[in-house]
Amino acid sequence: MSDAIKHECGIALIRLRKPYQYYIDKYETPLYAVHKLSVMMEKQVNRGQDGAGVANIKIDVPPGKRYISRYRSVEPQPLTDIFSKIHKKFRKGLKNNRDHANDAQWLQENLAFTGEVWLGHLRYGTHGSNEVENCHPMLRQSNWRSRNLVMAGNFNMTNVDELFGKLVSLGQHPKEKVDTVTVMEKIGHFLDEENQRVFERFKGIYENPTLSDVIEDNIDLPRLLYRSCRDFDGGYAMCGLTGYGASFVIRDPAGIRPAFYYADDEVVVVASEKQAIKAAFNVDYNQITEITPGSALIVDKNGEYNEFPILPRLEKRSCSFERIYFSRGTDPDIYNERKQLGKLLIPQILKEVNYDLDNTIFSYIPNTAETAFLGMIEGLEEYLAKKRKQAIMEGILFEADLEKVLSFRPRIEKLVTKDVKSRTFITADALRDDMVSSVYDTTFEVVRKNVDTVVIIDDSIVRGTTLEKSILTMLDRLKPKKIVVASSAPQIRFPDCYGIDMSRMKDFVAYRAVLKLLEERDMEYMLEDVYTQSVTALATKNPYNTNFVKSLYDPFTDEEISQKIAEIIRPKGLNAELSVVFQTVENLHKACPGHLGDWYFTGNYPTQGGNKVVNKAFTNSFEGKLERAY
Repeated sequence: MSDAIKHECGIALIRLRKPYQYYIDKYETPLYAVHKLSVMMEKQVNRGQDGAGVANIKIDVPPGKRYISRYRSVEPQPLTDIFSKIHKKFRKGLKNNRDHANDAQWLQENLAFTGEVWLGHLRYGTHGSNEVENCHPMLRQSNWRSRNLVMAGNFNMTNVDELFGKLVSLGQHPKEKVDTVTVMEKIGHFLDEENQRVFERFKGIYENPTLSDVIEDNIDLPRLLYRSCRDFDGGYAMCGLTGYGASFVIRDPAGIRPAFYYADDEVVVVASEKQAIKAAFNVDYNQITEITPGSALIVDKNGEYNEFPILPRLEKRSCSFERIYFSRGTDPDIYNERKQLGKLLIPQILKEVNYDLDNTIFSYIPNTAETAFLGMIEGLEEYLAKKRKQAIMEGILFEADLEKVLSFRPRIEKLVTKDVKSRTFITADALRDDMVSSVYDTTFEVVRKNVDTVVIIDDSIVRGTTLEKSILTMLDRLKPKKIVVASSAPQIRFPDCYGIDMSRMKDFVAYRAVLKLLEERDMEYMLEDVYTQSVTALATKNPYNTNFVKSLYDPFTDEEISQKIAEIIRPKGLNAELSVVFQTVENLHKACPGHLGDWYFTGNYPTQGGNKVVNKAFTNSFEGKLERAY
């Protein structure tokens, strides 16, 4: 999208189901898992460029040998940094031990990152500084192997304060009040309790060190995860590795955050996107399974795996932004959905250009909108095919008219190009305007001056900053008669709190448009009413039942808000007419029927915590506070 935003992180898990020696013999390298994990993470680098981390656990190495390894990085190319270090460690360890290069036992006892269980994470930081300490995987250590916990995830919790309070009530003293630490410590607490429960059960029957093995074989991970996660409110796909080699991935009950897995007799693998698994293991898409919402995929110490229901399922509300923008468009389902999003805009676009296709040029911004653009052109071709059929059926008397009808094609040009490999949302706010004005370039001499209308499709409009500060001004230099900006996503009206960094109301150009409309129509009293309702609900600790902010949008049609957005993003001195067209929520659901999460468009949150967040976000905005609402 032209207004790029930080969003969901990426996860990658690999469990080797056979002895380490098997992979060395079959694939002629001790780095089989390293290569596969690097591919899985590289194919998800779109999900996180602030940092990355990799953790590895060896199963059943002798006492005194290190069995947990971890690297994290916030370097400009964190994946390159991490995997270069892993390869360097292998080269250094084997420099004078070439005869052991294919000896699994020696490698596992003497070299790091030679274990059977792997966890990778790609980070987009939604809060906190970009320091290595904030990178996953996180590690909770103990001298008891079965009490060690490594965790990484793609998640945000709406009820961190409540979860933090529960930890304190359990007697803990958490070092930070952030969801990452809170989640890990909560699961870690119940892992400790589960260890103790099993210890009490068998302590009179077995003696150490046998008792330690018995504990590991009898830990009830489904029970542990239910006790840990039953109070969570948010969107999450969380991965955990235990020190003894069992692993799990648990998904939120509404299926907000994505998680997929593939398994055969050699591996069990999990990723945030199917394309990562496809690329690394060259399997068919129909072999890749979506983890059931509210369930956990658990792989035990012996490599056996199964899905277990953990939490009561809610109505499935998978994030639709995954389909519009975040996930890789090479997934065949996502590719077709994005094309459909573009195609469904055609009736609105035709109306906006007054059906004058002779004098209309179609293009797109940025590159991520290309697939929706292809769908839009496909929709135009279908419209033209119907018009040709109609003309022929009605009878055309002159050959020249028939030739024109049959040969006409939409005018397609690439008018806007991203000139440098910069991501404007990474730049500090104070420098954003200068950045966005320099990263795009335009194509001249293809628009007929003061005659042509330019239709340019974007996959979403959040702030409108890049349009206002750069793209519209650049397009205006081409001297079109009119510019139509078409968004393949609906108007973003409400904050997200389940993974995307969209938490401040005034960041949304749709909300700013409503403020203007309320002001123009002497309806600003509604702001006071919603503020009073929100503050009262928050003060009485009952902010979960109602999204009060929805009422601010009710007096206005989608078209009225779109017209006001066009006024807001219109740069000073723009000569062309300007209009903005948004996808409808109805058509969004038609294009993406399996991913109905639409709370940022409709305000219909999949968990109660969402209502609390939107009410808090509004009160922050009303009071002039810039802080996050969760």
